[in-house]
Amino acid sequence: MKHLLSIEKLGREDVVGILAAAGPIKGARGNHAARPLEGQAWAMLFSKSSTRTRVSFEVGIRELGGQVMFLNANDIQLGRGEPIQDTARVLGRMVHGAVIRTFKQSDVEDFAAYSRIPTINALTDDEHPCQVLTDVFTFQEKRGSIRDRVVTFIGDGASNMAYSWIFAAARLDFELRIAAPAGYQPAPEILARAAGARVVVTEDFRAAAAGADLLYTDVWVSMGQEAQSGERLQRMAGYQINAPLVALARPDALVMHCLPAYRGKEIDAATFEAHAGTIFDQAENRLHVQKSILSWAVA
Repeated sequence: MKHLLSIEKLGREDVVGILAAAGPIKGARGNHAARPLEGQAWAMLFSKSSTRTRVSFEVGIRELGGQVMFLNANDIQLGRGEPIQDTARVLGRMVHGAVIRTFKQSDVEDFAAYSRIPTINALTDDEHPCQVLTDVFTFQEKRGSIRDRVVTFIGDGASNMAYSWIFAAARLDFELRIAAPAGYQPAPEILARAAGARVVVTEDFRAAAAGADLLYTDVWVSMGQEAQSGERLQRMAGYQINAPLVALARPDALVMHCLPAYRGKEIDAATFEAHAGTIFDQAENRLHVQKSILSWAVA
């Protein structure tokens, strides 16, 4: 039994193995010889709304032979204050695995500890491990190994996606540049925990983009941060992926966005559409990589 709780806690061999298996899984879609979730029921507990994460996990579990039930906070007693430990101990006796999308990282970790069933972090405020594995897979599918490449993250450098990229850099040996305004840069303790990672943090988004192999961005206002919207939009104005910024990167640089995208803010409309092929391949690959994660978790 294995858990995917964070990239930070996932060993390099497991990261490499999940990525390596995703390609064959993608190629075999519709003709799966293996159905590792046959006879299993999985629960999806979502306290945060979702489109891509929910659909990709529901489809993935079914295509691997399992049954799936979706439970939001209003469907279960968690929404009425039941401790996560109690919910975990009940579900651990009834289902075979769980996919959790919530606010607190500790809730996912406590669920795994008390349920004693495979548990997958489908997003917390601290990390989004399934997304960053998909992003790396998409890059390698199009450009080969990410090792020694330059990934530039533009925007909120203190976000779950930026932190996931930091820990991925520690596992896969690429250079990560994070361009973010002061006050929205990674916490020093996060950088300290990513031992061996090559991470450059700067306010200079142009310098960060120069010669990059991948330009990456995410929304400036995540779920739960709506009250900070005005300040965030003001502070991050200018930290946008647009044609002048793309021109500073390598000629074959990829542009990615984990969606949803707010055109005119973190990326302009023309640049989004120019790179829509990559961005929607990235979105599709959530399905294939998550099927690889699910298969790994029960192996």
